[in-house]
Amino acid sequence: MNEYGLKKKARGPARKNRRVPVMTAAEAIKLVKDRDVVAMCGCGGGINEASELITALADRYRETRSPQDLTFYHSTGLGDRADRGMSPLAQPGLVKRDIGGHWGQSPRLCEMAERNEIEAYNFPMGAMAQLMRAAAAGAPGILTHVGLGTFLDPRQQGGRLNKVTREELIQLQVIDGKEWLFYPCIYPDVALIRGTSADTEGYITMEDEVLYTDSFATAMAAHNNGGIVIAQVERVVKAGTLPSKEVKIPGYLVDVIVEVPGQPQLYGVPTSGFVSGRYIQDFSDDCTTIPLNERKVIARRALMEVAPGYIGNVGVGICDGIGVVAKEEGVSEEFTLTVETGIVGGVSAQGIYFGASVNARAVVDMPAQFDFYDGGGLDISFLSFAEFDQDGNVNVHKFNNKIMGTGGFVDICQNSKKAIFAGTLKAGGLRERVEDGAIHIDQEGRFIKAVEKVPEITFNGREAVARGQEVIFITERAVFRLTEEGVVLTEVAPGVDLERDIVGQMAFRPIISPELKEMDGRLFREEVMDLKCTQFHLA
Repeated sequence: MNEYGLKKKARGPARKNRRVPVMTAAEAIKLVKDRDVVAMCGCGGGINEASELITALADRYRETRSPQDLTFYHSTGLGDRADRGMSPLAQPGLVKRDIGGHWGQSPRLCEMAERNEIEAYNFPMGAMAQLMRAAAAGAPGILTHVGLGTFLDPRQQGGRLNKVTREELIQLQVIDGKEWLFYPCIYPDVALIRGTSADTEGYITMEDEVLYTDSFATAMAAHNNGGIVIAQVERVVKAGTLPSKEVKIPGYLVDVIVEVPGQPQLYGVPTSGFVSGRYIQDFSDDCTTIPLNERKVIARRALMEVAPGYIGNVGVGICDGIGVVAKEEGVSEEFTLTVETGIVGGVSAQGIYFGASVNARAVVDMPAQFDFYDGGGLDISFLSFAEFDQDGNVNVHKFNNKIMGTGGFVDICQNSKKAIFAGTLKAGGLRERVEDGAIHIDQEGRFIKAVEKVPEITFNGREAVARGQEVIFITERAVFRLTEEGVVLTEVAPGVDLERDIVGQMAFRPIISPELKEMDGRLFREEVMDLKCTQFHLA
């Protein structure tokens, strides 16, 4: 095994005693050794995050300067975009390398990478989840089309985020004349997972967890390759008393249990059966609406691109209000929204708790969700953009020298039949009002988001056109469509000036459609739009 866990290790001896030891978090973390590969599961806002174990690891290093030179592997972003999640692990000497699907939830780690203090990779979230499953099966890696033509392609950055990250892990391969990307398996020495209940033999259920994420695949990957699995749970019960169909992690995979009575379902939020899917919340008398602002305008306009029966994905950021708007309009049952972490249906939470959902119709393992996406199962995707350019390329993973990471962005937008990218036209101090059926710009943003050429490519516009994908950019003041000729301006909001407020705020001049029209006036009024299922699809 090399120091980064890129070679399969010999399997360790089987546990002789069926009873799994129960330790404190501090005791369990002593099992982590120098240069280990530590895989972590979870999601933003504390969802399915083994917070007690992460804190114990950070405390141990702070007090003892051990363990050192760890490699972290996490397919998702853990944290609150401040000091929770993996941010406490951002200590010089503790971490040497981080391979992450998303980074921005734990900004202290981002800052270390931006200062070139650690090696930093960004792999697609779906590929990372699937890699754990491949590692469990003893495979060397996965071949996929996901990431071709983007910063993940070794002909570009190969997923490397800074100058000190030099080793090329992702490889380009050609099979029968077709290009693929090969992502190598990373074999974890330690897996930190979380469940709700464990019996004394290590069998784990997740009845109060919001998601399953890739916990099962990660536990298998560690166990089958000689690593150890440490599971944080709320309670420990008698062996054999957990309902078999509720067990998500078999006991033979688990080496240590850490019991944390009263562990929160989300950061600072009481456990809710509505969020975990144990109960269905009655929204029949709920007349709550979200405020009419630029975010709602964008969510409304994006919703109008849906056709009845569509299966879609909604991403974190400005798009996370689409499900709420669909509920306001009474059309949420006409189509199905999914979240890459495994949620199918329901109304998704917003902000740092994105991924939590109320009234989900199903919750599946994350690797399986990405199998569906990668195979073209999505009719439509709704994702935010940080920057887009005249060729329709989009950048979300690294901009203004700040690392955010992709999450499931690449897997989702590259493989959906229709890709919707949404955001305000400018950012940085932008102040707008939606009044009297129009957009009013009180203070223009400092940062141009429609740039001449994105510095790094997270979505490749030219390749999207070549594969016949429909691509639309929706802002609060204009709508653009991607064509073979480039980005075409097709709709303008009421109350804005074409040259001053749109073209003058872009770094390139879009093609002006000869059929340029005004955006639907209902988008800018307080009352519901009264959408009918036959009115959804505008194209």
